[in-house]
Amino acid sequence: MAEILVVGSKVKEAVKKAGCNTAGDFTAELSKVVDMKIKKAADRAKSNGRKTVRAADL
Repeated sequence: MAEILVVGSKVKEAVKKAGCNTAGDFTAELSKVVDMKIKKAADRAKSNGRKTVRAADL
């Protein structure tokens, strides 16, 4: 399994605040989504000639 990029307790807290429960596999899948977003943002920054990833790259 890849490294988890999100804080599980914070994810569970946010989901609970939204009035729902968190399934056991949710945090790992959310981490995969975050990893994909980071890679896409980094690719966009590189394609624009930058090494710095900005919020606009999301």
